[in-house]
Amino acid sequence: EDYPLNVVRVEDDAAVRLEITRQGFTPDSVPPQGKGVLIQRNGNVAFDVTDLVHPSVAATASLAARIVGLDIAGIDLVVEDISRPLDEQRGAIVEINAGPGLLMHLKPASGEPRPIGSAIVDSLFPANEYGRFPVVGVTGTHGINVVARLVARLLHLSGRHVGLACSDGLYLDQRLVEKGDHATWGAAHKVLINRAVDAAVFESGSHTILSEGLAYDRCQVAVVTNLDPAAQLREFYIETAEQMFNVLRTPVDVVLPDGAAVLNANDPLVVQMASLCDGDVIFFGSDEKVPTIVEHRAQGKRAIFVRDGSVMLATGQGEVVLAEMASILLVNAGQDAAQVENVLAAVGAAWALGISHDLIRAGIQTFEL
Repeated sequence: EDYPLNVVRVEDDAAVRLEITRQGFTPDSVPPQGKGVLIQRNGNVAFDVTDLVHPSVAATASLAARIVGLDIAGIDLVVEDISRPLDEQRGAIVEINAGPGLLMHLKPASGEPRPIGSAIVDSLFPANEYGRFPVVGVTGTHGINVVARLVARLLHLSGRHVGLACSDGLYLDQRLVEKGDHATWGAAHKVLINRAVDAAVFESGSHTILSEGLAYDRCQVAVVTNLDPAAQLREFYIETAEQMFNVLRTPVDVVLPDGAAVLNANDPLVVQMASLCDGDVIFFGSDEKVPTIVEHRAQGKRAIFVRDGSVMLATGQGEVVLAEMASILLVNAGQDAAQVENVLAAVGAAWALGISHDLIRAGIQTFEL
């Protein structure tokens, strides 16, 4: 056989030696011309029967692999006829292999050869997919905890399994897993390696950025709520607004080209971060007449603002009313200016992530601290 199932070492395999002896030969024999000698029996593992497998058998095998947590698996079954359902013939799965053999599909003794290698690669690494899920980094001087929690809530409503590492704790799917300040690199790393998570939100204050750095290399969305020029971190020799700017710009620096930075249009220092973003920029502010928002919309880009007691989403000159401010519990009927900006920032992140307007509206109207 040109492609044996495994390496045959006669000196180490008693079954092979017995098979050779049974045919009247020894390992050193030279068979007569034209005489075939059976070296090893391999049952039916040399035959491809893909076209014969009953759909219910295929579904059962797939379920068995998922139950044990495998993406690729070999399923050993005992059946009389692979083209019939298992329950009709008292068939059963007897083994699940994490490292299945591929030869019976690539070079079958009978049956159609299958490009199984490329199929496995395409399954694990789909075209135009880079193995990333949405990561949202939230930073700023004030309000970052509220924004991070609200963004996580909106992602959860969209059907994502969300991990949130913030100063209130470590959350998985809105469930508090660990209490205390978890706006840290270590907590964020726990979220990123959790196989159940398919979206992550990280609160990253200036102290964490300086002492530990970011837990992610790139993010889909970066939110910068504000920058207090008087804020200082003397233990890191951060004593000026320019130095703090260089700290809080960090998440914006790592936004993916198809991502977005959500920036406060009312904060001149934060506005300057727009040029640092590799992706799109969405400005938010309570006043639509702020020059930054006016200029941004004139370029056909996105902005979020408040008009006549309503949260507005604008793309260029096109506008959509998202929600009445009076319906949003967090902002106290619009009286809490800081919370208004927090809501707008979270809405911007959700908009950048492609969450529908209806879900964003429902999320901000029902969110409470």
